[in-house]
Amino acid sequence: MTPDNQNGNIPTFTELVNQLQGLVYNTVLGIVQNETDAEDVTQEVFIQVHESLPGFKGDSKLSTWVYRIAVNKALDFKKSKTAQRHGGWLKRVFSTTEAEEPAVFYHPGVVLENKEEAAVLFKAIDQLPEKQRVAFLLHKTEAMPYAEIAEVLETSVHAVESLMGRAKQNLKNYLHNYYLKNKL
Repeated sequence: MTPDNQNGNIPTFTELVNQLQGLVYNTVLGIVQNETDAEDVTQEVFIQVHESLPGFKGDSKLSTWVYRIAVNKALDFKKSKTAQRHGGWLKRVFSTTEAEEPAVFYHPGVVLENKEEAAVLFKAIDQLPEKQRVAFLLHKTEAMPYAEIAEVLETSVHAVESLMGRAKQNLKNYLHNYYLKNKL
C-alpha cells in the first residue's frame, strides 16, 4: 500500500510511519542539519500527524500533507533555535558556560570522504532564503517533482521553478566565492 490516499485508502498510522519516517527524517535533517534535532522534530511530526490524521480531508496526497507538516515543523524548530541564539544576551553575558559550538555535520547519505565537501554545500544551502532552501532540499534530496513541491509549499509550479533557479544561482555564487577564498 502506498502512503497516498488513492482510491480513498488511507494507511494505518503504523503503516504511514513505516513508509514515510525515513523520508521525513531526511527532509528534516536537511533543514535542521543536526541528527539529534532531526530525530526530535521527526517525532514531533508524527505526533502531529497522529493527532491530525482523523481530520485529513484528502485535498492533497497524504504524503504531501505529511511533508508539509515536516517542513513546517523543521522550519519552526530552526527559527526557535535562531531566536534562542540571538536572544537572551543577558544570559550569554552572565553565563559561565562556554558558547555552544556549531553541530558537527552529519547526513546518512554522505560518505566519509565527501563529508567536508558536503558540509560546505549544506552550509551554503542553509544560507539560502527559506523557500529556496526548502524547494532545493525537497527536489535534490527527496527527488520530489516540482508539482509536489508546489503543493507542499502551497504555491505554483512556476514559483517553484523560479525558486529553484534562484537557489541554484545563489549556491553557485556562494560556492564560487567560498572556493575562491580557500584556494588563495
